[in-house]
Amino acid sequence: MTRDLLVLVPTRGRPHAVAELLDTWHCGPSTDLLLGVDDDDPELPAYRALIEAHNEPAVILQTGPRLRLGGTLNALAAEHAPHYRAIAFMGDDHRPRTIGWDTALLAELDRLRAERGAGLVYGDDLLMGERLPTAVAMTSNIVTTLGRMVPTGLIHLYLDNYWLDLGHALDAITYMPNVVIEHLHPSAGKAAWDQRYDEVNTPEMYDADQATYEAFAAAGGLDRDAARIREDPCRS
Repeated sequence: MTRDLLVLVPTRGRPHAVAELLDTWHCGPSTDLLLGVDDDDPELPAYRALIEAHNEPAVILQTGPRLRLGGTLNALAAEHAPHYRAIAFMGDDHRPRTIGWDTALLAELDRLRAERGAGLVYGDDLLMGERLPTAVAMTSNIVTTLGRMVPTGLIHLYLDNYWLDLGHALDAITYMPNVVIEHLHPSAGKAAWDQRYDEVNTPEMYDADQATYEAFAAAGGLDRDAARIREDPCRS
């Protein structure tokens, strides 16, 4: 049976953040939350205890090798997209604030699917706003067509740049300012810098992911992705 929406949340070393996310998690009966945790994470027992205590079938814990954010998203999305109408990403530092947020995103994705064959949507994260989809949802046929959610090789950054650029290339992306999915990022003064933030926000990481994404786009990767999605026989 196909369900409506799967929200992927890769997380490492932050069971406390996931506990806070679960405290604010209110969604429809056909929306699932999947936590992707590295099998070498020292905090894995704490994640397992948290999920066991939460005892909600729609909240799933899946472990695997450490692939970093981009690799984990691609692995999880490719595995699960065939079983959902839509696939979404949130960080463990995102918090849906709007009542009915998932229903609103799905309704707009259904419109884009009907009119454009595929689409992406994002709400207001109270940090980047319309400029970048730091949390995103997309029709699952994007993932099933490409076999991934982001370009291979991206580690942590420029994922949202890709989603924004892909949506514009498809002329099928909607910013929904009335749907708030707050990003509690330290750059906004809403969280303390920790080892995870420090690790992925170095100049070296920015330079590496920027170079990877720019090389991907310069080689025609973005245009090829958009063309493949347009040609997908399952679009209609």
